[in-house]
Amino acid sequence: MAKPMARVLLLGSVVLLLGCRLAGRGWSQEPTAEGYKAGPGPYEVAVLLVNWHDDARDRDVPAKLYYPTTGDGPFPVIIFSHGLGGTREGYSYLGNHWASHGYVSVHVQHKGSDDSVWRGSPDPMGASRRAAADPGNMVNRPRDISFAIDRMERMNGEESPLQGRLDLEHVAVAGHSFGAYTTLAAAGEVFTLPGGRQVALGDPRVKAAIPMSAPVPNKRGDLDAAFGKIVIPCFHMTGTKDDSPIGETTAAERRLPFDHSNASDQFLITFAGGDHMIFSGRPRALGEGARDAVFQNVIKQATVAFWDCYLRGSAEARTWLTDGGLKATLGADGVPEMKLLDR
Repeated sequence: MAKPMARVLLLGSVVLLLGCRLAGRGWSQEPTAEGYKAGPGPYEVAVLLVNWHDDARDRDVPAKLYYPTTGDGPFPVIIFSHGLGGTREGYSYLGNHWASHGYVSVHVQHKGSDDSVWRGSPDPMGASRRAAADPGNMVNRPRDISFAIDRMERMNGEESPLQGRLDLEHVAVAGHSFGAYTTLAAAGEVFTLPGGRQVALGDPRVKAAIPMSAPVPNKRGDLDAAFGKIVIPCFHMTGTKDDSPIGETTAAERRLPFDHSNASDQFLITFAGGDHMIFSGRPRALGEGARDAVFQNVIKQATVAFWDCYLRGSAEARTWLTDGGLKATLGADGVPEMKLLDR
């Protein structure tokens, strides 16, 4: 894989090391009014830690599974990809919320771009930049997603807490920052290498996707080719302050995957004052993340509505997304946009 493509990758959890600041410090932390399944759902949630090994790549793939313990299912499956420097332990607020509403959320840890990159390093930012520029990470991350789907198929068919309880006709992928790159790659984004050769790492089993803070390839003239092959619904999320110390994608450019994806229903939220770390769910230093609770309340509602619409076929969820419910819930905290094929 080409280095120019690697340079656009945006830092996820490692941004916490630099104290990335959120505009609007001092605002209320009260969540917005409840709109669509803002609170915990009806299912009790359990967590399972697994340490898989992909023999074909001789690669360990740890994961943390959030799943409903009540109800028979079958439950749709979401594979979640963490940001650069993260682990399977991150984004637990999403894993718990989705599982409580009847989804199995599989949080994969990507070796080579997880916390081992920076932990104990005398130069964590330099180590992070090298990990972002490593072509092996670019290839292995989406392959980890496909491998995780393979493993869920195996768990559904053999003795496990999830045996016979998975709806593998409705699989989705989501992720933040480097995980958003991973999400779009699994969804069908095409990458053009020097010389014009195209590479695609998509998995046809993926039926919907949510990329948060997605990076954009350096070659802006190839964006129609890059995103034009995405034929599944996507919900893109970003913020007006969504910059990062690593990469070349500005906050204003994060909407470009939405703008250049036209073969399926596409949604976009741009959170007013939202920075790169509003999606992480991690505690922040004093004075940072003043509106994280507000943004994450909307994120939980919007993501469940999107999953309900495109993985379960819920007319109620679609109406909330498209006919004013999402916009009303956001209020002044963000701007929703959509491109629907049937309108």
